[in-house]
Formats: sequence, structure tokens, C-alpha cells
Amino acid sequence: MKMIIAANWKMHKTAAEAASFCLDIRQREEQFKGIEVLICPPFTALSAAASELKGSKVKLGAQNMHWEPKGAQTGEISAGMLKEFGVEYVILGHSERRHLMAEDSSRIRPKVEAAFQNKLKPILCVGETEDQREKGITEQVLEEQLSGVLKELEVDRPEDLVVAYEPVWAIGTGKAASADDAERAAQYIKKCLAELLTAGGAEKVRIQYGGSVKAENINEFVSSPAVHGALVGGASLEVDSFSSLVEAAGKAVSN
Repeated sequence: MKMIIAANWKMHKTAAEAASFCLDIRQREEQFKGIEVLICPPFTALSAAASELKGSKVKLGAQNMHWEPKGAQTGEISAGMLKEFGVEYVILGHSERRHLMAEDSSRIRPKVEAAFQNKLKPILCVGETEDQREKGITEQVLEEQLSGVLKELEVDRPEDLVVAYEPVWAIGTGKAASADDAERAAQYIKKCLAELLTAGGAEKVRIQYGGSVKAENINEFVSSPAVHGALVGGASLEVDSFSSLVEAAGKAVSN
């Protein structure tokens, strides 16, 4: 199962800045051994990123989408609009969408369903807050988030689904989960997926870790048997730091 490292730029980079980054990253892609690399810029930078990544091994993703193909959804973007730029992956249910934009499973589920229908690969984000962690209900939260989106959902190609475990208390705080935390969560996610999809299907789903991950600690996470990559925020904004992180992950996988 190929490791997947995704850069989530969030609300950073103009089109020109994205083009410059993608031009630089292309010059380093031969160093990214055994890793699937993915860039997820803001919507406004998709065209510029797509232009620079054309013919590259580095893939393009988006940070969100609406489930409707078109309509009166001011400020939203559809799967068809994303595919026009060659987008292959889309991040859905990110904790910032859940907590800042009040998105819950009733809104995330139709997005995941629409992604599959349009042959986009969803990166479904799940994770607990610090308060939930302290209450000891991490597994309950993960089960509810996964079940709320995937229960009885038709998933013909589970290998196209990525689940990102992103503990909310570790995002942008500099306080990463331990490798043991990530491994336990990933194993529990796999257990839930086996019940929601089938045991065989669950084995085809890649599970990422996200939350203050950087070149200095990526080895700890990807060395865990159940973790198959990372969803990277701040460390993905500079070419040097992101390249170093991807290369470190590649070395960990090859050892």
C-alpha cells in the first residue's frame, strides 16, 4: 500500500505563489521515492497549480466541495468544477470545517457520496477535541464520525478512500500526538471500517495522521503499521520543509 502525503495549504498562497511552489516541487519529485504526493491549494490557485503540475507525478487535490453538481449555492464549488482542473482528491470533513463552519455528518456524507460518484478520491477527516480526549471518549467520537458518513454508503472502490486521523488538539498547536496515539487511533479506525465496509475493504483504505507533523517527526508516524501517510498543514507551506518531510517519509518506508 503506497504511502500518501498530502499538503493542505488551507487559506494560504495566491495563484502566483502556488505556481512558484509547484514549479519548485516538480524539480524535486524524483527524490520522492515510494510516496504519493498531493498538493491541495485554495480554489483560486487550482488553475495555476494544475498548469505547473501538468505531467508531474505530484497530484492535485482540493480542500472541500459541495455535493450538488450546480445550483444556487453561493460561494460553493462542485465536483465537476474541480475535475476541470485535473483534481484527483478532495479533503472532506476537516476539523476546521466541522468546528468553524458547523459541518456535521449530515453535510459531510453527501459530499463523500458525490466525490465517489464523480470519481474523486475523498480524504475523510476524523478526530477528537482535547476535551473529548480528556473524557476518554476518543473511540466513541471516531466511531460516530465514521459511521455518520459511511454507514450503508455504497463504496465500490475502498482503495479510493483515504481517512485522515487528525486530533483537533494537535492541529496548528505544535503539540503532535505520539506515534502510539496515532497507531491506536488508526487501528480503531480500521476496526470501524471493517464493520462499515467489510474486512477486505478496510484493508484497502489508507489512513493518514494529521496534526503538527513535520520532517522531524514524520518517521515516528509512518513507521506505525496502521498509518499510511500524513495530512500536512503548516509544514507544507514552504518547499524546503515539505520536501524534507516527504523525503524523510520515503526513507522511513524503505527501511
